[in-house]
Amino acid sequence: MKRTLLFASMLVAASATPSRVERTSLLPQLHAGQTLTYLIRYRSAKNVKTESNVTLALAPTASQTDAHGLLRIEVLDLQPAGDRFAIHARGQFLNDNLAVPAKPAGEKSDSAAPPLSPEGNPVEFTISAEGLAEKIAGLDSLTPEQLQIWQEWLARFAVAWAIPSSRAKIGDKWKVEQPEPATSPIAALSWARDTYYVRNEPCRPAQLSRSGEASFSNGPMDNCAVLLTSAKLVQKSSSKDATPEDFKLHQLKTMGTAKGSNEVITYISLTTGLVVRATEDATQQMDVVVAKADGSNSVHYNLEAKSDLEVLLLTEAQGPPPH
Repeated sequence: MKRTLLFASMLVAASATPSRVERTSLLPQLHAGQTLTYLIRYRSAKNVKTESNVTLALAPTASQTDAHGLLRIEVLDLQPAGDRFAIHARGQFLNDNLAVPAKPAGEKSDSAAPPLSPEGNPVEFTISAEGLAEKIAGLDSLTPEQLQIWQEWLARFAVAWAIPSSRAKIGDKWKVEQPEPATSPIAALSWARDTYYVRNEPCRPAQLSRSGEASFSNGPMDNCAVLLTSAKLVQKSSSKDATPEDFKLHQLKTMGTAKGSNEVITYISLTTGLVVRATEDATQQMDVVVAKADGSNSVHYNLEAKSDLEVLLLTEAQGPPPH
């Protein structure tokens, strides 16, 4: 049975911006059957310096990623839970072959932009009332780049569930600590995140051109809550023995330190509660020695990584046709 959650009484229309003393819900207004389309761009570069020629399993490796994707989200069901709710949804990547050969200056193209249609297998998941991703099925069908994009989108979309109170106002601040999900030679890493509701600001969704370029849509201007999140990577393991369990299973020992920081700016519509735009800049450093459990064959790694991310809500017109 389809369910609809109405938060009109908890949200203020764009024409009536809340003042500094008024509180509003930043949770999205959703209903079963609703579809959303997001453009996600993610770039990262990881450099690793090695002081030994010995290669050990599970050691960090250099890499570069330049990924983008169009992700359509279909809301399947909503489950109320007090002043919050859980979402059961399906995510599917769309074709993004929007690029076309360049035309001579001044020459117009009569061809329409190719429609966006699903490609690949869907991922079904639940965002709990606590903002946690649960009951995920279908991740194994994604490419590594698609998996990264999906994880980045989920982290940005679920940001409102991390707000301690169901309603927030300009000037509010809150803290959240979350474990680092990625595999690392340093154990017990977590992110300490401080979020600040800075101000309200005009905003609107994006639209795609035939060449795949995103720009602001021509639709009516909305009003968004602007949240600034600063995060620090915290190491709770000892620098003298920072060995994760999976390294111990391979008879390895690690010593060293890790640190990092990132800054996220999120724009949440005060009309719909949807994340309209989010950007993130992140840096991480790691200095670690990986050795056999008996201390032999040690390798010293020095790692530096940087990444940037942009998540854009696209106008309804850019979604796939009904079916």
